[in-house]
Amino acid sequence: MQLLKVATGLNMMELEMSHMIWNVILTLVLAPLAWWVRSTHDEMRRQDILLNKTREELARDYVSKREMTEDMNRILTQLEKLNDKLDRIQEAAAKEYRL
Repeated sequence: MQLLKVATGLNMMELEMSHMIWNVILTLVLAPLAWWVRSTHDEMRRQDILLNKTREELARDYVSKREMTEDMNRILTQLEKLNDKLDRIQEAAAKEYRL
């Protein structure tokens, strides 16, 4: 009976030792993996924030092609009106000096 208790005690010690070794191995593998996942997640979040800021700055600082076309058309229309007015003024002045 005594021999059985000693053998069982050794088996328990070996089992506990194997559990401890397994825990150390898992810790050495999972800790760096968890650190890598977290740092990758943080970097992705940082990149997402930078991308959103860039989009906001582009929308604030630059015009789209459509807006630029509309603005250019408005400017050209006003220039045509000015040109017509100058032509009328020139014609009126020419008529006045002919008399």
